[in-house]
Amino acid sequence: MTTAPAPKRRRATGRVTLQDVALAAGVSPITASRALRGERSVAPELVERVTAAIAQLGYVPDPAARALASSRSNQVVVLIPLLSNALFVDLLDAAQRTLLAAGYQSLIGVTHYRPEEEEALLRTYLMNRPAGLLVTGFDRTDAARALIQGSGVPCVHVMENRRSMGGDGDRGREGDGDGDAAELPPCSVGFSQQAAGHAMTAELWRRGYRRIAFAAAQLDPRTLQRAQGYRAALGAAHDAKLEFMDAAPSSFALGAKLLERVLREAPEVDAIFFNNDDLAQGALLQALRLGIQVPERVAVVGFNDLTGGDQMLPPLSTVRTPRGEIGLHAAQMLVALMRGEDVSERCVDLGFELVMRASC
Repeated sequence: MTTAPAPKRRRATGRVTLQDVALAAGVSPITASRALRGERSVAPELVERVTAAIAQLGYVPDPAARALASSRSNQVVVLIPLLSNALFVDLLDAAQRTLLAAGYQSLIGVTHYRPEEEEALLRTYLMNRPAGLLVTGFDRTDAARALIQGSGVPCVHVMENRRSMGGDGDRGREGDGDGDAAELPPCSVGFSQQAAGHAMTAELWRRGYRRIAFAAAQLDPRTLQRAQGYRAALGAAHDAKLEFMDAAPSSFALGAKLLERVLREAPEVDAIFFNNDDLAQGALLQALRLGIQVPERVAVVGFNDLTGGDQMLPPLSTVRTPRGEIGLHAAQMLVALMRGEDVSERCVDLGFELVMRASC
């Protein structure tokens, strides 16, 4: 291949264009485009020339331009509440690996548990015609639901399972990009947060604890569903005074404060169910500092089985949630939808596991 002439760059951006690549490779722009897409109709010798020109010129394809030209994109929007929470990092890692292997790139948006931020992100990302959407849960603004439904973009919901949400199952129905969106349930991969909250509370009761408190932070929809399960498990024995809710972000420090608050305001409590492991781990550390015996004085349990729980003193009992599996299955389901394939099981419940260690 001879030395390519200096490419003519657009004055506004300085970007090397596909036309520059075609000129350097000595092919037409349409041949260069087909070679870039990997179409078999292009002769191997031409593909080699185009590849060499791309490397020489440092050409980077413009995904927005490709989407406009083909009405298709290889970008998938993934909206999660936080990147600082290991729960969502595990989910995101599995989803991104699966999407990348299928030829899709992830565009990550962080909503900070604010519905209005999610709505703004959807408005921005949907203008770029993504191939698919992965969104967290079902609770969002009416406008955000309308954006998803009206976009025609395949969508999968994660961390919750529509089937487990009772009478709310048809509220705010969102499509998945096919023509029968109004008749089919939205696609979801997760587990029943309410059932998990119920199961842990019932296990504490079975072990003889009778004054069980529920301590929670962040108060996002999934936390509130766990609280519903807690109440349902206690039934008539439930006492509203044993719920300690704080809208602040979940953290070790807040867990320490919540432990002290619970024991100060309800000294009769013999077990505390924290809605997240970082709270529970913070409570265990504070108990160690204050000389409060766990579980002899008060049992402590958490939720999610985050890293480090099994190394606490005593090791933390918790609800193990399948974050990585959710990310994997959700991405696989979305890839099938984006390829126009049938999805026989639209509501996948991956369950949860009670991991009972020495803290209760």
